[in-house]
Amino acid sequence: MDVKDILFGIDLGGTKIEAVAMTREGEVLSRLRVPTEREQGYDHIVGQIKKVLDMVSAEVDMPVRQVGIGTPGAIDPPTGLMKNSNTTVLNGRPFDVDVQNALGIPIIMANDANCFAIAEAKLGAAKEYSNGDHIVFGVIMGTGVGGGIVINGRIWNGAQGIGGEWGHSYLDASGGECYCGQVGCVETVISGTGMERYYREQSGEDRKLHDIITAYKAGSEDPLVIACVERLIHFFGRGIANVIDILDPTAVVIGGGLSKVDLLYTEGVASIERQLFNPKLHTPILRPLLGDSAGVFGAAMLTA
Repeated sequence: MDVKDILFGIDLGGTKIEAVAMTREGEVLSRLRVPTEREQGYDHIVGQIKKVLDMVSAEVDMPVRQVGIGTPGAIDPPTGLMKNSNTTVLNGRPFDVDVQNALGIPIIMANDANCFAIAEAKLGAAKEYSNGDHIVFGVIMGTGVGGGIVINGRIWNGAQGIGGEWGHSYLDASGGECYCGQVGCVETVISGTGMERYYREQSGEDRKLHDIITAYKAGSEDPLVIACVERLIHFFGRGIANVIDILDPTAVVIGGGLSKVDLLYTEGVASIERQLFNPKLHTPILRPLLGDSAGVFGAAMLTA
């Protein structure tokens, strides 16, 4: 196999850094992880990226000519500095420049939600919409909420590098203050942590969202369980309807921990349709196919 036929990607997470070598069709040749160890600082993270990439390169016995990197946060186009990363040591630093200098090869860097979106668009659930005149919106719903836009098979970053960041659009004041400084962001209302916080504030008890949803599906008569899940369904519908009203994508793919909640694809889809500026919802709301591979696959696809 020629080196030009191999794609290399890195997924930078808060606790682990994963690297992959794969074919353009998605066949994995090598996939390895090292701990991020972000508590050891900025330079250490850069070093760990180089370490895991070198490991993958050695395993496939091929030099790396270029690599795609998915990151928390994004590079701010006007300043060239990282912003909005929950690995806060990266913020305010020329992270892409520093990583490229350390690796000594060209890199392409994108937000991790964009990497999820491009992976599901090209290799996963929305593969049939990866070519031609199509828009795929990739949703991340887990401890936080994010998103990515793929237009005609290419990521849309936007003029400020925040394309697809629907998690920080306004949804409802009941979500309270967000870490971004605003009030009532999508992320504060329908993320896993946001829903658990709402239950705790109403009941005075800690309870995992998985347990709340399990109780609801089992027919619980607990009014707070019912209210909590119905709130999720309603605001999921409102949030996605807002996106479709503005973007009108060909398909929406749901990722993150909440993508496993079956109710989102039944009652949640019905909620979208009720709140959409259209008589009927024609946009398919898709389950992800790539699981936790999406981030690192999408990073590699940046170089395709």
